[in-house]
Amino acid sequence: MKIAQKNYVFDFDSTLTSVEALDVLAEITLANNPKKDEIIKEIQEITNLGIDGEISFTESLEQRIKLLNAHKSNLDELIQKLRQQVSSSIESNKEFFEDFSDDIYVISCGFKEFIDPIVKDYNIPSDRVYANTFTFDDEGHIIGFDADNVLSQHNGKIQCLKDINLDGEIQVIGDGYSDYVMREAGVADKFFAFTENVARDKAVKKADHVTPNLDEFLFVNDLPRNISYPKNRIKILLLENIHSDAFDRLADDGFSVEILSHSLSEDDLIEKIKDIHVLGIRSKTQVTPKVIAAAKKLLVVGAFCIGTKQIDLETCKENGIAVFNAPYSNTRSVVELAIGEIIMLMRSVFPRSTELHNGQWNKTAKGSREVRGKKLGIVGYGNIGKQLSVLAEAMGMLVHYYDIEDRLALGNAQKCKSLDELLALSDVVSLHVDDNSANRDFFGKAQFDQMKDGAILVNLSRGFVVNIEALKEAIESKKIAGAAVDVYPKEPRANGDFETPLKGLNNVILTPHVGGSTEEAQRDIADFVPNKIMAYVNSGNTVDAVNFPNIRLPRQNNAHRFLHIHKNVPGIMAKVNKVLAKYELNITGQYLSTDSKVGYVIVDVDKEYNKKVTAALKKIENTIKFRILY
Repeated sequence: MKIAQKNYVFDFDSTLTSVEALDVLAEITLANNPKKDEIIKEIQEITNLGIDGEISFTESLEQRIKLLNAHKSNLDELIQKLRQQVSSSIESNKEFFEDFSDDIYVISCGFKEFIDPIVKDYNIPSDRVYANTFTFDDEGHIIGFDADNVLSQHNGKIQCLKDINLDGEIQVIGDGYSDYVMREAGVADKFFAFTENVARDKAVKKADHVTPNLDEFLFVNDLPRNISYPKNRIKILLLENIHSDAFDRLADDGFSVEILSHSLSEDDLIEKIKDIHVLGIRSKTQVTPKVIAAAKKLLVVGAFCIGTKQIDLETCKENGIAVFNAPYSNTRSVVELAIGEIIMLMRSVFPRSTELHNGQWNKTAKGSREVRGKKLGIVGYGNIGKQLSVLAEAMGMLVHYYDIEDRLALGNAQKCKSLDELLALSDVVSLHVDDNSANRDFFGKAQFDQMKDGAILVNLSRGFVVNIEALKEAIESKKIAGAAVDVYPKEPRANGDFETPLKGLNNVILTPHVGGSTEEAQRDIADFVPNKIMAYVNSGNTVDAVNFPNIRLPRQNNAHRFLHIHKNVPGIMAKVNKVLAKYELNITGQYLSTDSKVGYVIVDVDKEYNKKVTAALKKIENTIKFRILY
């Protein structure tokens, strides 16, 4: 609905467009100049000095035009380039400019010759564009500007706005200090620092409101906009040194992202999470019921790892919080480490290396064996176990596996009927079980006693799976010839001192939970999990959620999308549909997925509807969460 008596005054360069037009013109006119980069840098420095008020604008303009060496014929190419560089949030909210064109003005220290054609596409007529004009010589070279135009003078925007003499509230939207001065002089009521393309400290510090995009400006003013909620208002917290690509992907999509290199204690996380919409963690941060109770705004948790034991999945579900993980992204990394450690343990590489580091030469074949022809027993034949099976077989190992679920064997792998059978025949045992609490102390003294004498154990799964004291005893008694351990019953939240009973034992490889920590794996995880987070936040998709009804939604097509999460109790869908019918919504699509505890219904409706329906849907008994997306 149109709001009377409000005027919106936009800057052009770095606001309506993502660039400074004269910088783009310089790229065109200086294309073949050997000093192009040097001259453009000088132009940009002069531009910034003028924008920040460090030199008079007149001086800034004179110096830049002299350096440009431009011609009228260059303007057509400039306009074509500017059309392709309209600020993204301006372009996506074109409807606002069309509907509120009577209230929109452009006041710019740029030039009408290139501003008019750009803003015309947004329903802003030339008579509401206030800007400078070029002067040309007889051959069409740009030689200056109209010196009588107030906008060519220092703080000319103040006088320009005074001369327009607008009635009602005046809001200025721009990126520079030269836009703020209208507010400072009292001729404008509010100044919004537009930072989508550039954040100028001087303007940001003076602003009544910082608007990272036009969506935020429209939201603050309760004006029609292209998206339901500005993404910059959605706060994302990434903990535990998650790969920087995740930050880049989420920030590039418009979200406000904070990244910390360490995990947080329960108390610290409770304090931090109150205003957080998305939480990203790895394996150390514990998302407990107390944390979830404090997370009133939390929509989704992203586990940038395979395991989700650190997250109370059921409590998240009951509170309408979806959880995503990365079940496949680091599989190859874990498998490669397992293969490498199997070879090094079989060849006693670590003892020989330690001896040399201590100045002792001990060339011997004793205790050094090939892996070819040896029997590998894989406990847990999931994604990692299967890939280990394939690579180990390629090296000539004879693969056997045990899993409590019925898993299809790959290659020539042989399934064992029991763990006892596998332990009795394996030269190497590699553990790849999940984080089910039933697996605590899954592998203890009884299992070591059943292993072949001189066998080897590799644990890259979970720290609580192996009884460490039993492992120490098996190594010291020489029941087994070596072990590789990457996970521990208790691990520190940050890098630093660490103690384990396994330290110093012969032919034992200890690594600090780095099985999945390769650059490639972390990049893959930093791509996979953010994609799932964005798909859920932006469109409601829950494909691959580990605790939530999975549903793949079609793309929204000129519709508003209602997302209703509720307890799965009898009759609730009837209540939802009753509300939709009462307000006579035109439904273009409806989708439902449930599990034993929660239901997730998505309704796409025509954009024109009675807005009271949203309040009615929220009030339905047993509603957990409700969102609108458009």
